[in-house]
Amino acid sequence: MKESEENFILRRAEISDQVKIWDILQQAVQRRKNDGSNQWQDGYPNSETAIIDIQNKVGFVFEKDNEIAGYAAIIFDVEPAYENIEGKWLSEGEYAVIHRVAVSERFLGQGIATELFLKIEDFVKSKQVVSIKVDTNFDNVQMLKILDRLKYSYCGEVHFRGSPRKAFEKILS
Repeated sequence: MKESEENFILRRAEISDQVKIWDILQQAVQRRKNDGSNQWQDGYPNSETAIIDIQNKVGFVFEKDNEIAGYAAIIFDVEPAYENIEGKWLSEGEYAVIHRVAVSERFLGQGIATELFLKIEDFVKSKQVVSIKVDTNFDNVQMLKILDRLKYSYCGEVHFRGSPRKAFEKILS
């Protein structure tokens, strides 16, 4: 599966991408720490996370000019933590979940995360799914800005590993 527009490609991650994905995830973990965020400061994600995503065929890399610029897990399955939202989702039907969004340090400030989300939205629509649900930490300012910019609606709180998270949904048109 490849989707291309200009010099951006969203493709399913391969096991050979694992080292680069882990490097990008580690950079994102450090950025969260440097920003004073509690997100991803508890040993998750770890080096096995990308391998499991790849094996489960939910890991995707975002390439710019043939170089991996970002990573995300796109899951077309029920997210158990989303079943107990303190609030209300916009829809109750089939949805895609986006987890573990991370951008390489080399590509920061280039709008890569926004482009990645737009490609994910196109990919999800191509699967005839019209809802994307995502969550983030209350103090992940960068992700909150992206979700606002792309018109994701705040729906309430969900809990992951004992911590509350802001939950968002977007109905794709």
